[in-house]
Amino acid sequence: MSDGDQFQSLVPTGTEIVTRAVAGEHPVGSVGVITASPADNTHSYQIHLVDGAEISLRREEFAILKHFQRHGIDEPGAVLAEYDLYDCVIYRCVVGSRAYGLDGDESDIDRRGIYLPPADLQWSLYGVPEQLENKETDEAYWELRKFLILALKANPNILECLHTPIVEMVTPLAQELLDMREAFLSKLVYQTYNGYVISQFKKLEQDLRTRGEIRWKHAMHLIRLLLSGITALRERYVPVSVEEHRDRLLAIRRGEVPWEEIDAWRLELHKEFDAAYEKTSLPERPDYAGANEFLIKARKMRAFENGCDGHG
Repeated sequence: MSDGDQFQSLVPTGTEIVTRAVAGEHPVGSVGVITASPADNTHSYQIHLVDGAEISLRREEFAILKHFQRHGIDEPGAVLAEYDLYDCVIYRCVVGSRAYGLDGDESDIDRRGIYLPPADLQWSLYGVPEQLENKETDEAYWELRKFLILALKANPNILECLHTPIVEMVTPLAQELLDMREAFLSKLVYQTYNGYVISQFKKLEQDLRTRGEIRWKHAMHLIRLLLSGITALRERYVPVSVEEHRDRLLAIRRGEVPWEEIDAWRLELHKEFDAAYEKTSLPERPDYAGANEFLIKARKMRAFENGCDGHG
């Protein structure tokens, strides 16, 4: 939150500040600490300065010290505006219902992918956003390092990006990543997917208690995630498309399947998931070294390029 955003909220006592207005003999830029806050921001704060002086200032007459110190560092908007980071996208794919084989006439097209920012921006004080997102077009692109970290943690959304059957754009560098996608699969799939499933199940139970009805789409995705996790552990790939279960899953989404039947399927799949975990040939952990090597290679490649042209 920027200092300007603070005007509608009271600053608590003990907060260190920098004066924006002359206060008696004390110049702009003097440092002090708030000793008493008013009832609202139309009145003055009592401030104790470093030299022992006591002064009164209204909210617009001082800045919070930690915000003042970081001014110009935490405001990269002007710098980022010089770049069209969407030109730095190296991989674009389609996920969601169309990739799952669960789409209908009204289904959106959910695009996801990876971008590799220019080296000078990556190395700058301002850094780069971990994710580019355009809600109007249902697009989101992770910065490469962030994408790799999430993949190593077996994040289901990220693993689906690596295994989706619908790829719209892939650069040679991104193709290298797709070729090594099995390196991101490990027994962590069991723990991570279970975490998502448990969280979703708790929400469904809460819905039953408070609303008397579940969110059917969430129930469908709980089942779909278990199906995906089982195959990942057994066959060492993430089955994004679930067309073989399409009719049954869509019936759940439409609310045509009783919760008792859904829950029974969930418990059955949990047993299969546990059994698959016991017998999986996946390693304990993913290939951290390989992922790190790929990231360094990608960073070096971008360092020798002039900006982004979409062909990283």
